[in-house]
Amino acid sequence: MKGIQMIIRKFRLQRGWSQEQLAELSGLSVRTVQRIERGHKPSLESLKSLAAVLETSVENLQPEQVMDSESKLTQEEQVAIEQVQAIKGFYSHLISYALVISILFAINLITNPSYIWAIWPAMGWGIGIVNHGLGAFEVLNFFGPKWEKRQIQKRLGRKL
Repeated sequence: MKGIQMIIRKFRLQRGWSQEQLAELSGLSVRTVQRIERGHKPSLESLKSLAAVLETSVENLQPEQVMDSESKLTQEEQVAIEQVQAIKGFYSHLISYALVISILFAINLITNPSYIWAIWPAMGWGIGIVNHGLGAFEVLNFFGPKWEKRQIQKRLGRKL
C-alpha cells in the first residue's frame, strides 16, 4: 500500500487519533476517511480539510510531491502498518468464522441433532484460520521478507 492513504494514516497515527476523530475534526464523514485510507482518491476539498487539521499543506499529502521527511514513511513504518493490517485481517476472519460456524451448528442441532455435520466445515475452515493466524502473527513465516530477499539476490546473481 502506497501513496496518500499511507501519508494520511501516518499523520493520523502520529497524533494518536482514530479515524472517527480525524473525521470529526476535519468535517468529513468517517466513511470518507476510511475510503481515503483504503486507497480511494480524495477530492481537493477533502484534501484541504485534512491538510488544515493535520497542520500541513495539500502538497505534503500528495505522494508524488511529498518532499519533507515528516510525511514520508520509513520502511520500518510500512512494515509495521502491513503487520497490523495482517493481524486486523486475521481477527476479522476469526470473527466471521465464529459467527458462521455458530449459525451452522445451530441449524445442525435444530434440523438433525443425531448427526453433527457442522463439525466438517468447522474443521476445514478452522485449518484456514490457523494458517491465517500463523502468517499474521509471523509464527511460521517460511515465505516472508527474508526469504523473498534471498530469492531476489539469488536471481540477480548477487552474493547473500
